[in-house]
Amino acid sequence: MKKILLTLLWGTCFFVVQAQEELLKLQAETRIDYQCEYVDGRSIHSNSGFKGKYLNVIISGTIAKQFSYSYRQRLNKAHSDQSFFDATDWLYLTYRPDEHWGLSVGKQVVGIGGYEYDRAPIDLYFCSEYWNNIPCYQMGISADYTFNRKKDKVMFQLCQSPFRADADDIYSYNLMWYGSHGWFNTIYSVNMIEYQPDKYINYIALGHHLDFGKTALELDFMNRAADHQTYFFKNCSVMGELSYRPSESFNLFGKVTYDVNRTQVKADYCVHPGTELTHVGGGVEFYPLKNNKNLRLHAFYSYAFGHNGNTEGAIPPEQNILNIGIKWKVDFLSLKNKKINFN
Repeated sequence: MKKILLTLLWGTCFFVVQAQEELLKLQAETRIDYQCEYVDGRSIHSNSGFKGKYLNVIISGTIAKQFSYSYRQRLNKAHSDQSFFDATDWLYLTYRPDEHWGLSVGKQVVGIGGYEYDRAPIDLYFCSEYWNNIPCYQMGISADYTFNRKKDKVMFQLCQSPFRADADDIYSYNLMWYGSHGWFNTIYSVNMIEYQPDKYINYIALGHHLDFGKTALELDFMNRAADHQTYFFKNCSVMGELSYRPSESFNLFGKVTYDVNRTQVKADYCVHPGTELTHVGGGVEFYPLKNNKNLRLHAFYSYAFGHNGNTEGAIPPEQNILNIGIKWKVDFLSLKNKKINFN
């Protein structure tokens, strides 16, 4: 794996800098936690102790005036012998002919709305049952249009279905709207996702970020319904996080997620029928470096109750987690309009 990554890195550096003399960024980030997990009063030793949560390498830049690329490889995630891309979160090329239009192709984040879903996993501590089970990185193509002085963007995406475990040729059709209007920000989507050939589950995902200075609220609602069904609120998820930043160094947060599936249709592979599960908790983040977010300490506690219709689900009822940890990010290389001789 090391040889593959080094070859890819040096090849990318040579191509970007020599061919176009444009920007190259190379970053790495990791998070190390110590946690204790109890379920119904019983210690879960396999998920307690020191844990390396994430180890990511990120490369981005431009290869021509209108072409840019972005790549993130998760080094702590296993991949099969058949595909190195199993551990690739994203690797895509974007073409922007002007300030309004963009076209991207490659492995991307599946275009589903909501702020819990949109945030980087390394910056999340406990999440909904839906978030824990959605395979959110898939191969595809997307087109976006930015308007209203860059306050709004709409995107259409065609990609492989997140539920393609048994068939690669099933797809997801995603339409998204990103809005940035001062204190009121949105990530909305409507999605038609094949879970089996010619069988679809449909999403309406509404994500809101309300910013009030030192206080912010993220509130998401997602409704899911299988093909030819129009019911609301029987299969849905609600995620809310309230945060307060008393200073640049501290952030206090509390979070609640609620997943429910009262249907009898086995079309939802993320939240199974029979689920009604609530996850609550809160914590603190501390940034010890002034004007620098590359080092972060955190601590949180979470508790889950209710019933999970998936006996092998990510969140068992009566789960308690106490966690403290550290994240750091390193900027290895940042180049712009410089020609380098690697000899």
